[in-house]
Formats: sequence, structure tokens, C-alpha cells
Amino acid sequence: MAVTSEPRAQEGGAAPRHRSATRSLLRLWPYVRPVRARLFGAAGVAVVASCMGLVIPLVLKWMVDGPVAHRDPGGVWLGGALLLALGTAEAALFGLRRWLVGRPLASVEAAMRADLYRHLQRLPVSFHDRWASGQLLSRATTDLMLLRMFLAFPLTFLVVNGVTILAGFAILLSQEWTLGLVLVIPAVPLVVLCSLFETRYATVARTVQDQTGDLTTVVEEGVLGVRIVKGFGRHRSQARAFRALSEQVRSTELHKARLLATLWALIMTLPELAIGAALVLGTVRVADGDLSAGTLVAFLSTALTLRWPVESLGFLLAMSQDAATATDRYFDVMDAEPATAADRLRAAPSRERGQEQEGERGREQESDGGREQEGEGGREQESDGGQEQEGERGREQESDGGQEQEGERGREQESDGGQEQEGERGREQESDGGREQEGEGGLRFEGVEFAYADAPPDEPPVLRGVDLHIRPGETMALVGATGSGKTTLTALVPRLHEVTRGRITLDGRDITALTREELRALVAVAFEEPTLFSATAGENVLMGAADAGTEELLRALRVTQADFVHALPEGTDTEVGEQGLSLSGGQRQRLALARAVVGGPRFLVLDDPLSALDVHTEALVEAALRRVLASTTALVVAHRPSTVLLADRVALLSGGRIAAVGTHQRLLRESAEYRSLMSGQEAEEGERSP
Repeated sequence: MAVTSEPRAQEGGAAPRHRSATRSLLRLWPYVRPVRARLFGAAGVAVVASCMGLVIPLVLKWMVDGPVAHRDPGGVWLGGALLLALGTAEAALFGLRRWLVGRPLASVEAAMRADLYRHLQRLPVSFHDRWASGQLLSRATTDLMLLRMFLAFPLTFLVVNGVTILAGFAILLSQEWTLGLVLVIPAVPLVVLCSLFETRYATVARTVQDQTGDLTTVVEEGVLGVRIVKGFGRHRSQARAFRALSEQVRSTELHKARLLATLWALIMTLPELAIGAALVLGTVRVADGDLSAGTLVAFLSTALTLRWPVESLGFLLAMSQDAATATDRYFDVMDAEPATAADRLRAAPSRERGQEQEGERGREQESDGGREQEGEGGREQESDGGQEQEGERGREQESDGGQEQEGERGREQESDGGQEQEGERGREQESDGGREQEGEGGLRFEGVEFAYADAPPDEPPVLRGVDLHIRPGETMALVGATGSGKTTLTALVPRLHEVTRGRITLDGRDITALTREELRALVAVAFEEPTLFSATAGENVLMGAADAGTEELLRALRVTQADFVHALPEGTDTEVGEQGLSLSGGQRQRLALARAVVGGPRFLVLDDPLSALDVHTEALVEAALRRVLASTTALVVAHRPSTVLLADRVALLSGGRIAAVGTHQRLLRESAEYRSLMSGQEAEEGERSP
């Protein structure tokens, strides 16, 4: 694992060079607004409590110049009682402030975390491809904790201490303006120091928080990949990588601490020097009779009371900068907009790729009776009567009064012994007013082009002018060499990625015109790498359909040959652990398949669904999938003949285009590339080449 010397550059993650901390923190207002009454009330209580501390020197002045000077014990006891009452009231008010902000700030943090998680679920897959999971995790935990701490303490006391300092200096100047000016003089260098500190500290604070996110990523990867680490004996190299990144964080934290220590030392030193000078001048004036002893005591007591508000400025400014940085990092994610097709069209650069034009793609469109498409595989032909004929199979469909009759079709399959098997399958399709014309129904790709958003401008797109029609109730196998774009093409159907050009339709409806909820209800997916969550086996399956119940769950388990779930310690209520690692690879894949079919989707997208199954289980799942595929329109990524034989037709994807479409038998006869893929000759030739 490589360890970089700088935090990973994320989209929108770079700290603005001239960023205003105040402007950043003001973005929190929508979250603070619902609890503003309690926050303002808490700030008001804290101001009153702090100002009570300024009354204490005035009581001391009265005591020194009055009861003490006149030797009045009763007055001294009264002054002591007043001081005790003021101290008790101040402590009670500060306690009330803590109670006022505790619950609302916890709700603010929870609301921000919920919004962040909800937004992450809506962002496109391309966003998650660019961002490290540790960076997102640190924003949801550490950064939000910093914001809650800022709202609870620094925000309030920046206001409280500001009011206290202004009121205190007003009292000092009213008591003795000459001594008051001595204490005001250090304010000018303090303002300059704070300005310089803010600029330098903001950069360091952003760096350390980004590095912490990278460190979180390393820890997460080490925990999730512990089997690989142990299996290859890489624990020492992983430990070295972790130590190197930890050292970077430590070094940056020390730099941050040095900045804060320097500022704090200056902030504490300048007021102390001013108080010392005021003490000397005040003593001289008392000795000359120009100033009463009580006034000097009250003046010095007030000055000492103002020490904490002034000295805390460095600490409060540091926490404010940390909070401003955390706010920027939080909104780095929240400002990312979910990608739409329109956005992709606007963002797509005008590239001159020298690609073939639509006339060279061999795409023709006809209306009024059907559509005729010709490709390298001589894909489909439709007549004005809406009937389709293929050289490899015959299918007749008749409609009378909106009813659909059963159709038969023959499909040839080859085995290792060279035997051919014929299969028949009857399919029934229903619609509201009658049968939809096949030219309009099903899953259709029309001139689909896709390029990743972060791809270089001169790089050709992954998919170029893909035209493909999967008729209603048909299963289409998608075959192609590694890296040809099969998984990318399947990811476009549920809009995990947005097409750059062209469109995809489901039963004639553009998927971009459907809401996410409508699209997810129509399309179910199962990926090559099954992902399970830290939940029960049943809950993982039922994630595929919000309204599914026990009956649908059991049917999905039965169809996908996942009956092993019933043998688990608690059956479907058994926790499968993080990533489902308590199960075998084949068991995880069968649960993922069950999740895809539990809702009975109209469209099914499967990415090599049999890759992790043994031969015996594969045969069982194939038989079960035939029943599932008979009642849905499916696109199946296939890498081996056993998966291809589940399909009615096969599409060959090559060079980002659909090179041929036809039955398995037809492509074996007509396409050398397809024969090579199915026979493994491509891999053998690669091994023999020097």
C-alpha cells in the first residue's frame, strides 16, 4: 500500500486559499435555525453570568473604601455575603447555559449526520469511485464532532468574551481613563497576531484533517482486507505504511500545536505586561493621593477578571478554525450534486475522436409498422405486422381481442460430447389493453455512449454508439473480452452511471424520465461481486423489495437454491456478519441472486451470476434461473457457455460497440471472435505469445 506525502486530492477537497472562516461557519445556519431560541438564550445567560464577574470588583471597591476604611465589621460581612451571592449566581447561570445547549446541539449533529448519509446514498457511483471511504467516514464522525464542540463552547464564548471585554474596558476607562489606556494599547498587536494566525492555522488544520481521513482509510482497508494481509504475510509492510502515515499526522499536529503555542504565549504575555505597568502607575498615583486605594483594587480586579476572556482568544480562534475547516469538508460532499443525464450532456466535452458516424454504425429506424436494424450480426427485422422472424428459431404470436397465445421456439444447445438438445419454452405476456408491440417494449439501447467524467478529453469513450434491443420476456446474454465494457453497460440500466449520449428505454419510456423509485421498482441487479450487509440473511434478501414478505423471501431462496439458509443456527434470522464473510463465496452469491429476484422485477440485470458456484450448485441454479428468466426481461453478462445457454440470444460487445447479435449457435458459426471467447483460444494464444 502506497503512502503519499500529501492528503489525497478529492474533488472539491482542496482548501480555498482565501477562504473566510465566518462565511464557512454561516453555512451551518440552516441546521442551527431550529434550535436558535435555546442557543440565543444560552448565550444571553452566559453574558449575564460573565458580566456578574465584573460586578465583583465594584463590590471590592465599595468594601475597601467603605467598611474596611471605616472599620465597619457589619459592612465587611455584608460585602462578603454579596460576593458569595454573586459567585453562586454566576456558577448557576453557567450551569443553566450547559443544560440549554446540550440536547439541541446533539440533535443538530444527528441531523447533519443523517443528511450526509442520505446524500451519500443519492450520489452517483462515479463520486464514490473518486472518494476514499476513510475521507467520507472522517467527515461523518470527527468533523461533525468538531462542529458540535464549536457550537457548544467556542461560538458562545466568542460572543460572551467579546461582550465581557467591551464592558470591562468601559468600566476601566470610567474608573481611571489613563490606566485604562495602558491596558488598551496591547489590543493593536493582538489583532495583527490573530489575523496572521488565522491564515496559517487554517491551512494546517485542513491538512491534518485530510491526513486523518487518509489514516482512517488505511485502518479500514487493513481491517476489511485482514485475510489478504495475513494470507500473504504482509502485516509488517502494512504496519510500516500505517506508521509512516501516522508520523505525517503527528508532524502536522505538532506544527499546529507550535502555531497555537506561539499565539497563546504572545496573547498571555502582552496583557500581563500591561497589567504590570498599570499596577506600577496606579501605586504611584495612590502614593501621591491622586487615586484611592479602593479604586486601584477595583481597577486591578477588573483587569484580572478580563485576563481569561483575552487569553482564551487564541484557544477559541483555533477551535473556530478547526470548525470552519470541518464545515468546508462537510460541504465538500453536500455540494456534490447527483448526476443526471442532462448534466452529463452539458459536461461532456466536444471531443474529436474520429469515430464512425451513425450511417457507419449501421442503424436504421423505421416507424408505422416496426423497426429494422442491421448490424454485423444481422440482428433483427420487424415487419409492419409486428412479427419477428429469425433464422435460428421460429416463433409465432397471434393476438385476438388483446389476448396473447402461447409461442413455441426451439433453441439449440451444444455440449462437450457434441450433442444437441432442443428446448421449448412457452411464454405468456399480458398488458392492460393488449399486447405491446415488440418494437416499443422491452429494454432498448439507442446510440448509447459513455465516458467516465474524470477521463482525459482525448481518451475515447468506453461505449460508443451501442444499439441493442432486448424484447419483452427475452433473455439476452452479453459477451465480450475483459475490459470491453460489459459491466459498465449493465450499470447504465439502473442509472448507477449516467449515459453521456443516447438513451435507454424500458417499455418505450426513457429511464431518465423515471424517478429513481420507479426505476428501482422495475429493475433488479445482481453484481459479479456480491455485497452483503451486517444484518440477517433474510434482511439482506428482502432489501431487494420493500414490500416483500416471508412468502416472497422463501420463494426467492428456493428459486436461487439458497436453501442452505434454513440450516444456519437461526435460519433466516442468522446474522451473516460484515460483508457476509461468515458465508462462503457461493453462498454469498446465491443470497445476492435471491435479493435480485425476491421482488419479481420486470427487468433483471445479472453480472456473471454464476461465477462463484461449484459445478453441482451451478447446475441447480441454472435450472432455477430458467424459471426466473421465463417471466422477466433480462440482460446477463456471461463469461462461459453454461451461462450463455440460459439466454435466448447473445450480443457480442467489442471495442465499445455491439459487434454481433444472434443465437449462440449462429454466432459460433459466423463470428470468429465469439468462437474464440467461448473456446478460450484467446487466453491460450496470449499464453503462447512471447
